Amino acid sequence: MATETQLPSRRTRTRQPVKKTPKRPRWGLRIMFFILLALVALGVYLGFMVWKTKGALELIGDETIQVPPEESVKVKPVTFLLLGLDERDKGGSMNTDVIKLISMNPSTTSATVVSVPRDSKIELSGYTVRKANAYYANFYVKAIKEKKSKEDAHAYARAEIKDLFSKFFGVPIDYTAVINFKGFADVVDALGGINVDVEHAMHYVDNADQTNIDLQAGPQTLNGQKALDYVRYRQSNRNTKQSNDFERNQRQSKVIGIIADKLTSLGGVARLDGVIDAVGNNLKVDMPPSEIQNLLSTYYKINSQTIEAIQLEGTWRSPFVELNADVLQKTREVLQAKLDE
Repeated sequence: MATETQLPSRRTRTRQPVKKTPKRPRWGLRIMFFILLALVALGVYLGFMVWKTKGALELIGDETIQVPPEESVKVKPVTFLLLGLDERDKGGSMNTDVIKLISMNPSTTSATVVSVPRDSKIELSGYTVRKANAYYANFYVKAIKEKKSKEDAHAYARAEIKDLFSKFFGVPIDYTAVINFKGFADVVDALGGINVDVEHAMHYVDNADQTNIDLQAGPQTLNGQKALDYVRYRQSNRNTKQSNDFERNQRQSKVIGIIADKLTSLGGVARLDGVIDAVGNNLKVDMPPSEIQNLLSTYYKINSQTIEAIQLEGTWRSPFVELNADVLQKTREVLQAKLDE
């Protein structure tokens, strides 16, 4: 009898294991599994991006250049000459219709971007007077006539134009970055387009080089080709308002800010592999790949709020824009101040 009383009833035995606490560890394990899976996926993605970025940077940069650690962009201000090259299959002229001098400081993670009108008259001792956008093509052609390869001719042109604008602005220019028009369009497409408020209708057709600019006024999402049309638009042959170089430079600066903002957004980061492909195929920088990587890691948070845009002003006296001497001098001082921050 004692033995029987010590045994729990059948009903009691069925109730005891029905505790829900054992289920919690199983759900916890599932959650931990999904978190671990997400971390592994993130690690694979980041590893892929590092591999992909490394490959792209080797295409973009110049591995023959050595930079001491104390001179790295991580610790010292850097100045770039950014050139947009008209190297299209049809109608390309090798002119640099986009000319931007960019000074960046790592201590403030900020940049000053100076836009140079393409028709600016450049008067500098030792150089033939030309429009600003004509020098690169002139240097390139000179190198080709000296039997240099196309790659060496581009390298020569980059070095010469960097020296020219360094003297013109009175500040050292560390590097040049040359991107062709197709590269710009590809970057915008890789980002899924950009949202732009187009100031007015823009229409221009040139069958010779297959240009067909057809933009309506108002807020809209522009794909790569439309964005390129927007920043290039100047003349009209379809009864729309024309633009001058100053207005075009303003649009270029605006678009640079929009692209910078989108690159630092979550959506931009997700599209980074496509952007890397677009840039890698269309950009050349006379900078070692390791320094390009340092530049990206140092300034990855830069956006339109930390970019100061300066546009050189001048007066049109055919065939040149004669730059305002006071504005030019003030710009030189601002660039030097950025390097001294």
